[in-house]
Amino acid sequence: MKLTVVGCSGSFPSPDSACSSYLVEAAGYRLVLDLGNGALGALQSHTGLYEVDAIALSHLHADHCIDLCAYWVARNYRLEGCPEPLPVYGPADTPGRLARAYDMPEAPGMTEVFDFRTLPAGPFELGPLRVTAVRVNHPVEAYAFRIEHEGRSLVYSGDTGESPELVELARGCDLFLCEAAYTDGKETYRAIHLNGREAGEHAAAAGVGRLVLTHIPPWTDPQRNLHDAEVVFRGPVELAKAGAVYQV
Repeated sequence: MKLTVVGCSGSFPSPDSACSSYLVEAAGYRLVLDLGNGALGALQSHTGLYEVDAIALSHLHADHCIDLCAYWVARNYRLEGCPEPLPVYGPADTPGRLARAYDMPEAPGMTEVFDFRTLPAGPFELGPLRVTAVRVNHPVEAYAFRIEHEGRSLVYSGDTGESPELVELARGCDLFLCEAAYTDGKETYRAIHLNGREAGEHAAAAGVGRLVLTHIPPWTDPQRNLHDAEVVFRGPVELAKAGAVYQV
């Protein structure tokens, strides 16, 4: 699999990155995980607007989903006509959330452009990819994803606080893309986000091959979070950067 970081800034875009969005490619298939603020523009540097095969949303906070509104415009008003409805997997209220965000009636909302599907409880197939979504620890309904292809695996945490379910999902994966929005010793809110140390602890407990820290807001020192993760996780650790590409 090929993983491209389309955007990785936490909570709001930074000067260097859009909000959360990741492109996973395998055998010609293209899956986008999340499409937050500014991500649709950045996505076009990595694939065509109409070459995406499916989208999976971890949750419905704006920094993970709001550019679906812009994508609706790009598909609905395409000069050559609207393409076939694009599968969009997410929490149950995804169609209503996006319709309300664009101030349109919920029926039909965006359903003529996007084929909305509620994330299933068990593993499911998207083209050549096997996808497993697990509920994680966030104030709203939120999911982490495990993506598998030909014996290789990557896990994306989405947004989460401390989560044993995330550890189990990530167990033995080759690449763990884990949020680290908070700073150890600074933010003390629980059940919202992880800090760098906690991300490292989750990676160590899961025995992952490689840890990539993401969703770090512009006001957080990424080097501090990187150091905190390295103290507790002995494998390779690095910071996600917009445009970075990983072969998994």
